[in-house]
Amino acid sequence: MTLQAEETCNTETMDHAADTNGAAHIDLVETYGAHNYHPLPVVVSSADGVWVEDADGNRYMDMLAAYSAVNFGHCHPELIAAAKSQMDRVTLTSRAFHNDQLGPFCRDLADLCGMEMVLPMNTGAEGVETAIKTARKWGYTRKGIPSGRAKIIVCADNFHGRTTTIISFSTDPQCRSGFGPFTPGFEIIPYGNIEALRRSIDEHTAAFLVEPIQGEAGIIVPPDGFLRHARTLCCENRVLFIADEIQSGLGRTGFTFACEHEGVKPDMYILGKALGGGIMPVSAVVSTRDILGVFSPGDHGSTFGGNPLACAIARRVIALLKTNQYQDNAREQGEYLLKQLRAINTDKVKQIRGRGLWVGIEFHVTAGKAREYCTRLKDLGMLCKDTHEQTMRLAPPLCITREEIDWALERLRKVLI
Repeated sequence: MTLQAEETCNTETMDHAADTNGAAHIDLVETYGAHNYHPLPVVVSSADGVWVEDADGNRYMDMLAAYSAVNFGHCHPELIAAAKSQMDRVTLTSRAFHNDQLGPFCRDLADLCGMEMVLPMNTGAEGVETAIKTARKWGYTRKGIPSGRAKIIVCADNFHGRTTTIISFSTDPQCRSGFGPFTPGFEIIPYGNIEALRRSIDEHTAAFLVEPIQGEAGIIVPPDGFLRHARTLCCENRVLFIADEIQSGLGRTGFTFACEHEGVKPDMYILGKALGGGIMPVSAVVSTRDILGVFSPGDHGSTFGGNPLACAIARRVIALLKTNQYQDNAREQGEYLLKQLRAINTDKVKQIRGRGLWVGIEFHVTAGKAREYCTRLKDLGMLCKDTHEQTMRLAPPLCITREEIDWALERLRKVLI
């Protein structure tokens, strides 16, 4: 068989797969895929903006946006164009050679963050791992912490990823069960407790790693002033303040970064998800020259990190963010959404939390689990996701309009009242 014939055969196979109905696709995943997820029974086959269509022709509003990875909407034309243009030129060189997209990407992202240097990776978890390695090496080479003694302070109920090191400082039993032994070097404090942070800092503390808003925990907004006071404590004790803005950053909360709500600038940003425009996995650690300058060639790396395709897409993402249109819309529509939700008279809801277009609706235990409400909303044409059993998250693409918010509210009222 010639190469051309093989390609034709593969294309026919792909076309046949596209014609398969939703139930058949789900059966394939259940048969051949590891069961590490429990998704709603929807098979998305196409998408545009805030809307998706399943393999059976049903249309839904996407109120999750792939956990903020699709902040700019599905198939944003500028991002798709950037990807297609770069795919015709070069997609991967590895870091063994330079490419003509990496330098401009690092410059543009450093400028967006008000920082000096960028270390690109692929996934959010890789970004967190990179930040941990950076903080430890900085602690040893800059702060003078004795070898092997560096400590990083983290918060209870955090979610920073699922690698072995990261789950070592998780407080979620399911994340840890069956995966030990765990990596030492972390101390856990209650989220939002500034006195606990003060007590935990000692001469061996290299960094404080925190989500400005805890996403997987249920959209937990810290007490006002927590981030400001934490920033001050870190400065006073020469401890790096590391903001994990993988979910909260890049417009989600109404500002480019969630830290901006308290006027805080960290020593290091960890970015991901939306940075790839919903097209490519792209993550990055962004910091100062003094901090990221601890690395020498061979210390750390990634074959795909900083690849030209990802960088070309991310550069367009940065350009979109610099218009501030998405941040402004997230702030305006988010305030409206929260106000309307809090006006609903219901005894099912324990608390509604949020900032920008990022909302957590926590249900009373007696009202049932959040997944039940997600299932009912699916039947009404809206896709949401539960977390920690009792909380349902709303996180639509940031291009959502007031009319589309009202459409969603109509369905939310039906299931909440």
